[in-house]
Amino acid sequence: MVGSFAVLGYYGSEIYRKAPPIPHKVVSASGKVLFTGQDIKDGQNVWQSIGGQEVGTVWGHGAYVAPDWTADWLHKEAMYMLDSWAKEAKGTTYEALDEETQAMLRARLQKQIRQNTYDTQTGNLTISDLRAEAIADVSKHYTGLFTNDPALAQYRDAYAIPANTIKDSERMRQMNAFFFWATWACVTNRPDSKITYTNNWPAEKLVANEPTSDLIIWTGFSVIVLIAGVGLLAYYYASHKEEEMEGAELPKKDPLLGLQPTPSMRATLKYFWVVTALIVVQVILGAVTAHYGVEGEAFYGIPLGEWLPYSITRTWHVQLAIFWIATSWLATGLFIAPAVSGYEPKFQSIGVNFLFIALLVIVVGSLAGQWFGVMQKLGLVENFWFGHQGYEYVDLGRFWQIFLLIGLFLWLFLMGRAIWPAFKNQAENRHLLAMFLISSIAIASFYAAGLMWGRQTNLAIAEYWRWWVVHLWVEGFFEVFATVVIAFLFVRMGLLRTKIATPTVLFSTIIFLFGGIIGTFHHLYFSGTPTSVLALGATFSALEVVPLVLIGFEAYHNLTLSRATEWIKAYKWPIYCFVAVAFWNLVGAGIFGFVINPPIALYYMQGLNTTPVHGHTALFGVYGILGIGLMLFVLKGLAARNVWKDGVISFAFWSINIGLALMVLISVLPIGLMQTWASVEHGLWYARSMEFMQTPTMEILRWLRVIGDTIFAAGAIALGWFVIGLKTGWSLQKETDISPENFPRIKKGEDYINA
Repeated sequence: MVGSFAVLGYYGSEIYRKAPPIPHKVVSASGKVLFTGQDIKDGQNVWQSIGGQEVGTVWGHGAYVAPDWTADWLHKEAMYMLDSWAKEAKGTTYEALDEETQAMLRARLQKQIRQNTYDTQTGNLTISDLRAEAIADVSKHYTGLFTNDPALAQYRDAYAIPANTIKDSERMRQMNAFFFWATWACVTNRPDSKITYTNNWPAEKLVANEPTSDLIIWTGFSVIVLIAGVGLLAYYYASHKEEEMEGAELPKKDPLLGLQPTPSMRATLKYFWVVTALIVVQVILGAVTAHYGVEGEAFYGIPLGEWLPYSITRTWHVQLAIFWIATSWLATGLFIAPAVSGYEPKFQSIGVNFLFIALLVIVVGSLAGQWFGVMQKLGLVENFWFGHQGYEYVDLGRFWQIFLLIGLFLWLFLMGRAIWPAFKNQAENRHLLAMFLISSIAIASFYAAGLMWGRQTNLAIAEYWRWWVVHLWVEGFFEVFATVVIAFLFVRMGLLRTKIATPTVLFSTIIFLFGGIIGTFHHLYFSGTPTSVLALGATFSALEVVPLVLIGFEAYHNLTLSRATEWIKAYKWPIYCFVAVAFWNLVGAGIFGFVINPPIALYYMQGLNTTPVHGHTALFGVYGILGIGLMLFVLKGLAARNVWKDGVISFAFWSINIGLALMVLISVLPIGLMQTWASVEHGLWYARSMEFMQTPTMEILRWLRVIGDTIFAAGAIALGWFVIGLKTGWSLQKETDISPENFPRIKKGEDYINA
C-alpha cells in the first residue's frame, strides 16, 4: 500500500504539472478577445450546475443519452473550417469534393488545429480568424440547443434536454467557453509532442486523432500481465488448497440463536428499513431515466421532464445507489461490532440513532440541493456548496460532502469503541479484528479525497481526485471491508475457523489492492493526463481482474456452506446473495470490466453504453447485492428464531438477478457494441449523435430494456414487501423453529429444560 500510494501520488503531481493549461485569454489572430480564463472557469461551473456529467459527457465521462460535448464540438468545428475552405476553393461543401482535395484540406486543418499556440509567457491562446468563426458558429448551435430554439427541438428531445435548461445568455456564453477549452485539449498537441493532451482521444479522422503507438503496446502488455497473473494465482490455489471443515466440526445448532441483540444492535433495524425504501425509489428512478432515452422529456406521455429532467433523475438514481449500499454496509458494521466484542459501550444506541438522523438529513438535503441547482435557482457559488457539483458519483454539494465525512468519522468512532474490548479478550481473532478496524478507518478517511478539488479546479485535476473516491473508496476499501465482514459472519457462525479466515482475508486484500490502487489510473487515460499514467493504468488494471477470474472458488465454497447442515438453511438467502456477488464479480467486474479497460478498447468505447454494462453489473451486481445480503443476514441475526417464508424472497432474489442480466444482455450491451462499431468506423461524435442513436434498430434495442427493467423492478418491490413483512409478520411462518436441539439448555435443579 505504501509503495502503491507513492506511485499514485507521484504521478498525481505529474497531472498537476502537465494538465491542459487554462489560458488567460483566447484571442483571434486579428486581436479579438473571444474568452477569458475566468469565462472558462465560470463556464465549467455553469456546466456543473445543469448536471455536468449527468448531461452527456466531457472527455468521455458522464451520461450516455446526450452527446460527448468535446467530441461533438470538435467535429462541428472541424467541419465548419473544412466547408469554409471548400466553398472558397470550389464553391461547394467539403463532402462534395473529390478525395484528393479533401485530403489536402484535411492536412491544412490538421496543421492549424493541432499546433499548440498557447504562449506560456503571456498566458494567451491565439487562434486563427477562421477558427474564431467556427467557434462562434458552434456556440450559436449550442446556445439554441440549451435555450429554446424551435429548430433544435428534435435534438433536445433526442438528448433529453429540456428547453431553457440555461436561462441566462451570459451563463450560456461562459459554458461555450468551457466546452471550447475542453475540446481544445482534445486536439492540441502537448508542447514538444505529437500527441494531444488527451492522448489523441476522441477518435476523429478529420483532425488526425488516431490511436497512438502507446495505446497499442500497453494493450498487448496488459493482456500478457493478465495471463501471467491468472497462471500464478491458479498455482497458488492448487498449492494452498483451502483447509475445509469436516461436517462433524460444524456447530450442531445455530450459534446466533443464543445472541441477545443489544440496544445499539436493535437500533440498526431502522437503517435497513431506509435501505429498502431507497432501493425501491432508486429502481423507479432508473426506469424513468432509461425511458427518457426513448421519449426524451416524457414518461409514457406525461411531461415529467418539466419537473424532473433527465439530469436530475439520473443524478438521484446514481446518488441513491451509493447512499443505500453504503448505509447497508455501515449498519452491518454497527451490528457486528458489539456482537464480536460482547460489549455495549455506554450511550452507543444514542450514537447509532443520532448517526441515522444525520444520514437522513444528508440524503434529503443533498437531493433537494441538486434539484435547485439543475433548475438554475442557485448562484454558481451557492450551487457548489449546496447544489449539484456535476461530477458523477460525487454530485452532492460541498457542504453535504463535509457533512457526510463527519458522519463517517462518527460511524468510525462508534465502531471503534464497540470493538476495541475484543482486542483484549480474543487473542485468536486479533488479526482479523485489526483488518476490520483498518478497513473501517480507510472507509472514513478516504472519502476525504472528495474535498481535494475546489470550485474552479482544472478538470484534469478534479478528475484525478474524483476517481480516488469512486475507485479507491467505493471499489477499493469497501471491498476490503466487505471481505472482512463476511469472514467475521462465517467465523461467528462457526462455519470458518479464524486461523483460515485471517490469512484468507489478508491474501484477498493484498491481491485486490496490489492492482486496485495504481489501477485507478485506468479511468484517467484520456483526462488530460501524461502517457505514463496510461502505461501504469493498463498494467495494473489487468492485475485487478486476476483475482476475479478464479472467484468461482469462493462461489462454490459459499454454496457448499449453505448446504452443510440443516440449521444453515435458515441463512440460505443471505448466503445465496454472497454466491450471486461472486458471479457478478466475475462477469460484471471481471469480464465486462476487462472488455473496456485495455487502452485500445477504451479509446473507442469510452463514453459508450459498454460502460454502463460494466457499471450496472459491477455496482449493483457486486456491491448492491452484497448490501442486500448483509441486510438479510443482520435481519436474520436480530430475530434468529423466526422462520422465514421462502416465496417472496425467492422471487425477489431471482427476479433481481435475472432482470439485471436481461437488462444488460438484450439492450445495453448490444447498443454499446453497435456504438463501438460506429465509433471505430466514423468517430465518437457519430456513435453518440442523434442521427445514429435515433435509428429504428437503436430504438427497438432501447425499448427491449423494458423487459429486464420490469423483472428487475418487480424483484426490488418484492424485496421491500418481504422486509416490511418481517415486521408485520406476513414474511414469517406462523410457527417458529422450536425444536429442542436448536435452543440452548438451562439447568434447573437436576433437570435440563429448553430456554
